[in-house]
Amino acid sequence: MEIYNQLKHSMRNYLQKYHLEGEEVTIRAAPLSTDEAIGNPEDRDYPLITGRERMMQAEFKGALGQAYTDMYGDYTGKVSDIVEMEMSNNFRRAIFIAGLNAVMRHLGLIDQTIHCKDNEPRECAFHLNKYILKKYGRPKIAMVGLQPRMVETLSQDFDVRVTDLDNANINTKKCGVMVQDPEKSQENMKWCDLAIVTGSTIVNNSIGHFLTDKPVVFFGVTIAGAAKILDLENFCFCAT
Repeated sequence: MEIYNQLKHSMRNYLQKYHLEGEEVTIRAAPLSTDEAIGNPEDRDYPLITGRERMMQAEFKGALGQAYTDMYGDYTGKVSDIVEMEMSNNFRRAIFIAGLNAVMRHLGLIDQTIHCKDNEPRECAFHLNKYILKKYGRPKIAMVGLQPRMVETLSQDFDVRVTDLDNANINTKKCGVMVQDPEKSQENMKWCDLAIVTGSTIVNNSIGHFLTDKPVVFFGVTIAGAAKILDLENFCFCAT
């Protein structure tokens, strides 16, 4: 829980520094529909469409922050309540992370907190491929969390292994790559030169498994605020 204590400490400091801690400001968090979260892409195999997870969205003084989670629902509370919330399950962590993203977006500390839509995930995957080639060469890649367009694009230039939590994906081929059980993640981390990891690991409390001596690129809007605070590499080319 050390990571969440660090994030909470930073959020308390932001609220004090910008004199927000005493305001009667509410965070309203609610799961988005598929259309609201990702629009209407031609490809219909994204987890937001086929999977069991949804995007939670928080609003703080007009700024929006999002967090991807398998435990979702409506929530309204003061920003001070969210800072003190126990990080006991994915629902509570999603509320906190979405709220953190919204607060930091309001303060101008981060941008790109809203998930890309329609066919932008394909564009994002294209740019991720270029980014890796330029910065890392041709590493062996362990991907944690299935993002189909990224797998489809990266597998053309790199040796890629993929793990995912969704039982519907495990032991099936996606874009020509076999999706493995998450128990293979640590084996893959030892094998790889570079890890590409979903930012939702900050919500499901597995992020610590991937903070090793290997370079890691986190993807997605969920981890926007945490990446800024924790100095993690985050790639999210088409988010707004």
